[in-house]
Amino acid sequence: MKKYILLALFLAAAIACKKTEFEPEGPTDVRIRNLTTYALYDLTVDIDSVANYGNLDAQSTSAYIRFKKAYPKATISAKINKGGTLTTYSTEKFDYTYMQYMGQMKITYEIFVPQADQNVFEVKVVPDEPLILE
Repeated sequence: MKKYILLALFLAAAIACKKTEFEPEGPTDVRIRNLTTYALYDLTVDIDSVANYGNLDAQSTSAYIRFKKAYPKATISAKINKGGTLTTYSTEKFDYTYMQYMGQMKITYEIFVPQADQNVFEVKVVPDEPLILE
């Protein structure tokens, strides 16, 4: 009899447990803020798909583009006109396999050039606001 009561309690406890709800992966609206003193040409962002933001003036911010998922880091590349020659600048290429996604929100990637003698962007992610889906 004790076995049946114990089994019934165990089954009741197992049925009462609910699966934890996780935040949806996306979509995420992403924009770029150019913190450099240069205009950026052919600005592209590669997260899980590639989006071209076109040209972005110095010290300005782009419009949002929606991605299925976004991460705290992004692979960003653009061309900068230095002395009449377009030079390609980019971040490192990231592997998103084990990276935590941002979720349903609007974010801004702020990009800057830490060292003028290198063609490398540094990126900082800034969460803007939750994304309200209609």
